[in-house]
Amino acid sequence: MPDAPVPSLPWPDAKPLPAGFFDRDARLLARELLGKVIRHRDGERWLSARIIETEAYYGAEKGSHASLGYTEKRRALFLDGGYIYMYYARGGDSLNFSAQGPGNAVLIKSAHPWLDACSDSASLAQMQANNPDAQGRPRPQEKLCAGQTLLCKALGLKVPDWDAQRLDPQRLFVEDLGERPAQIVQTSRLGIPAGRDEHLPYRFVDAAFARHCTRNPLRRGQVEGRNYYLLGPEDAHQ
Repeated sequence: MPDAPVPSLPWPDAKPLPAGFFDRDARLLARELLGKVIRHRDGERWLSARIIETEAYYGAEKGSHASLGYTEKRRALFLDGGYIYMYYARGGDSLNFSAQGPGNAVLIKSAHPWLDACSDSASLAQMQANNPDAQGRPRPQEKLCAGQTLLCKALGLKVPDWDAQRLDPQRLFVEDLGERPAQIVQTSRLGIPAGRDEHLPYRFVDAAFARHCTRNPLRRGQVEGRNYYLLGPEDAHQ
């Protein structure tokens, strides 16, 4: 007799990442999250996006929020791996997951809409309705989640709903569907003020989706070994 479905799963063959997955070094977590799919239940539909760009942050370096010290608002950064840390960036919501060690985290910088039996064309239409362009028209798929605030807007993720919460398979989780980047681009993070460790190469991009992320690290003028590194999925370049 087959095993009974696990009641906590949103559907029988869902593969949510366990909390322990996030309890690892922030740079390793940032790489390992590439290819994973964020699932958020928004009303009656599941909205989904494949992670294509991440940034790692450590409490001991100046680019992180945690380096400014503990506050109740930053509490999630000092909890175990797998807590959600959300904040406002230029008026929009941003999604992070705490990693191993107090103050360490990964920012989900951008993603690409994911369509399957659980998130179909109606889900994509809802994501486009959530995040129209400046003229109120549907954004093209490749631009819908091309930035940390665009991603949250498309998926319907809000700071008041999720900050300092655990992932919940019935409402919001990250799923492993077996997608793995063939090549990863490692480069410096974006938007870090001068003098706050802006040079650290803690940004990771799925090379196949480089032109759909926040800023293409493989654009003309960028030089491998100077502006970025190319990694295989098992590499651990520091």
